[in-house]
Amino acid sequence: MTMDRRNFIKLLGGASTVALAACAGSPAVSSGSAAEIMPKSGRRVVVVGGGYGGTIAAKYVRMLDASIEVVLIERNQQYVSCPFSNYYIGGLISDLTPLTIGYDKLTANHGVKMLHAEVTAIDPAAKKVVTTEGTLAYDRLIVSPGVDFRTEEIEGYGADTADVIPHAWKAGPQTLLLRKQLEAMPDGGKVIISMPLTPYRCPPGPYERACLIANYLKTHKPKSKLFLLDANPDVVSKKPLFTKAWSTYYKGIFEYVPGKKITKVSAGDKTVFVEGIEDHKGDVVNFIPPQRAGRIAVAAGLVGDDKNWCPVNATTFESAKHKDIHVIGDASVAGAMPKSGYSANSEAKVCATNVVALMNGKETIDLSGINVCYSAINGDESVSIAGIYKVVDGKIAAVPNSGGISPADFSQARLERIYAESWLRNILTEMST
Repeated sequence: MTMDRRNFIKLLGGASTVALAACAGSPAVSSGSAAEIMPKSGRRVVVVGGGYGGTIAAKYVRMLDASIEVVLIERNQQYVSCPFSNYYIGGLISDLTPLTIGYDKLTANHGVKMLHAEVTAIDPAAKKVVTTEGTLAYDRLIVSPGVDFRTEEIEGYGADTADVIPHAWKAGPQTLLLRKQLEAMPDGGKVIISMPLTPYRCPPGPYERACLIANYLKTHKPKSKLFLLDANPDVVSKKPLFTKAWSTYYKGIFEYVPGKKITKVSAGDKTVFVEGIEDHKGDVVNFIPPQRAGRIAVAAGLVGDDKNWCPVNATTFESAKHKDIHVIGDASVAGAMPKSGYSANSEAKVCATNVVALMNGKETIDLSGINVCYSAINGDESVSIAGIYKVVDGKIAAVPNSGGISPADFSQARLERIYAESWLRNILTEMST
């Protein structure tokens, strides 16, 4: 299934058009004495992380050059999409099945080798990945680890805190827990969402969540009240659309409170504290902690001076810290591109193209990236924002006068709900087949 670069670029452009229409610090850890598994006999790319970025990178390396062995390491047997998980929390879908994919077809259709294991270390000098099943050698490594949380910055946040005040910012059990708590809350209860300063995964996500929880309360528990405590001084994404939705649909149920950075939590009585001077107690508290690149990226010394995110070459996504390692998705510093599922998909395709080019001694290509992000504002309507990106002076920048935002009068909002759900089906199918 080898595909030449010209045809690949045509495919990338076509797929993007369809989707738009539808919508260091830490030292690297040595491999030690762990036993080697899946011995390498030829050229190999190892991909860490089976989400929006990793699945696409693994698939497209194989599509571009089937002579390159690809091993995708993912600890879970299935992947649950974080985009659209707010649908479940807000009661728009009854289970997580529409958000869940497996990996069998990546193996059957493209020859991607799967290893379900936890990555415990990366050894850049030896070019090995250490897992709970043993070590794997690589020629190039693509790391797409998503995000983890800077809970050490939050007083009172312990190992069991998320079992009481869930973040639900990684889809799965936390998503189920938050909905269960909302369903169990009495009518007249108080719900608090606390969101961190940027950057974090999915800039409009907390605002969409506020809309859908408010919609649930309006429908099922109209005596209740929802407060969104935003650490940022103002709405950071789709401001005119969200503020209109709140004033139009959720007046009296929802209150937006900016500039509220949480520095302490008390799981016992479901209370969050704003910089030690103000406390907010709720019947249900959804605390979304400040974020950084996934744990393995930090442990491998792929993060920059901020200790949080991974600087990369804007063309190849090769790490600025370690040669032959590429970082994509939420964990990377991708300039103007937001931390989103669509961004990860775009970055993965360009990264895969350039990994194959580098391994074959060919010229690399600059990123031509796209991001489209849909947000549901109630049970029937969605809004969106879109952007086009390119490399300018070594950095990823937005293309002037490109992209756009939904009409402020919501005249296309019902149609955009159809586009949004089509986008989800299409992108999850691309990831899993």
